[in-house]
Amino acid sequence: MTKFSDLKLSPKVLKAVEETGYDTPTPIQAGAIPPALEGRDVLGIAQTGTGKTAAFTLPMISMLARGRARARMPRSLVLCPTRELAAQVAENFDTYAKNVKLTKALLIGGVSFKEQDQLIDRGVDVLIATPGRLLDHFERGKLLLTGVQIMVVDEADRMLDMGFIPDIERIFGLVPFTRQTFFFSATMAPEIERITNTFLSNPARIEVARQATTSETITQGAVMFKASRRDRASTEKRKLLRAIIDSEGEACTNAIIFCNRKTDVDIVAKSLKKYGYNAEPIHGDLDQSKRMEVLQGFRDGTIRFLCASDVAARGLDIPNVSHVLNYDVPGHAEDYVHRIGRTGRAGREGKAIMICEPRDEKNYDAVERLIEQQIPVLENPVTPTSRSAKPITETHAPEQTEKKSTNRSSSARSRKPAPKPEAAAPVTPEAKPESKPEAKPTSQSSPSQSSSSRSSSSRSRSSRSSGGGKQVVGMGDHMPGFIAQSFEERRGD
Repeated sequence: MTKFSDLKLSPKVLKAVEETGYDTPTPIQAGAIPPALEGRDVLGIAQTGTGKTAAFTLPMISMLARGRARARMPRSLVLCPTRELAAQVAENFDTYAKNVKLTKALLIGGVSFKEQDQLIDRGVDVLIATPGRLLDHFERGKLLLTGVQIMVVDEADRMLDMGFIPDIERIFGLVPFTRQTFFFSATMAPEIERITNTFLSNPARIEVARQATTSETITQGAVMFKASRRDRASTEKRKLLRAIIDSEGEACTNAIIFCNRKTDVDIVAKSLKKYGYNAEPIHGDLDQSKRMEVLQGFRDGTIRFLCASDVAARGLDIPNVSHVLNYDVPGHAEDYVHRIGRTGRAGREGKAIMICEPRDEKNYDAVERLIEQQIPVLENPVTPTSRSAKPITETHAPEQTEKKSTNRSSSARSRKPAPKPEAAAPVTPEAKPESKPEAKPTSQSSPSQSSSSRSSSSRSRSSRSSGGGKQVVGMGDHMPGFIAQSFEERRGD
């Protein structure tokens, strides 16, 4: 079995690794570190939670230990799709480079430009940034990329999803052609393949698992949900989420709850707190300081439930996450792999449960096709009777209930309130003509009297056939009955 001591890392880096308690590298680390130390480009593909971050930070520290950075000219560049992932990479450098004199700077949004400019002006060996903030500094003339020796693109497919590919291509044009490049991701979309073929030179491809596979330590399941009524869907879905949490009991020590929309993240977190659950939201619209505060609280255990958008789905290493709950089926199948990869990390056991509505069937099938396995369907902890305990007919008039009865389930049609429309039959529009069968003789002798008591269609026919010489002018037979009546009255005056 390979050990870190067999990977030819510098002694100072090995010492830092040993102090963290690690002895055996993961497959992606054992495969990527040797070619990286040889100066080759590396294309690493592995499922989440397998240690991809250390696979590029350890060789980078060993190679950058010699040399000195110049002002505004970083020696290496690490690009990350989100602020949280960039901050996590920075923490890894702090952990593994504590015995080496290397300087670093973190360029992310939500932080003052002035503080970042001061770090760049002193010169940094490692520059960790999101693409947008990096280009902001470059366009302001505060940064030169001509001294970059090593360039890393972490979570490359997430860059594609977030629309960063044009920025990535531009940044590649700003760094030297002779750089060494590392690409790491859990999935590899065709567009990413094109980028790697363009900007990587004969890379060592390290694929330790089939693309888009999920960890065997994660127990997966799905709960099917169908609302009793459309306007109750959101309320009942949040109730189902609470029931799932309760059904897991003490096994659910903490959980990340993923929603597709930022608005739902806030709503779900607020609902959980209302019912006594310790929950906080995290998404891209929050201030960076608030996002880091919430993330740190979840890591420390002061926050039990983290309601998140996909900003927390990629690359975040949060240890001991017992559950991942997908409140929504992700729109992109690859996101499912990244989401559930927040649990079951480093060989630990984890559980992932997804709520699926009828409208999610297409996305649900796409997920199963991607991971090439069926997701077991779990029993719904909220029984149908408890979800629809309140009769639907209580909030509708009898006529409305009769119209909608064809769209309901058989159980709804068999409820006792359903016969109400039959009891009210004498007042339905169809009964009115039958209640006055003797109105015709009266109309022949007295046209004005019959027109005031009949329906608008009868009045129209009377005015055309037995109007006593009164002829309709203009519209003729196509004129609506109510207009004909008004016309007769005006002529009578």
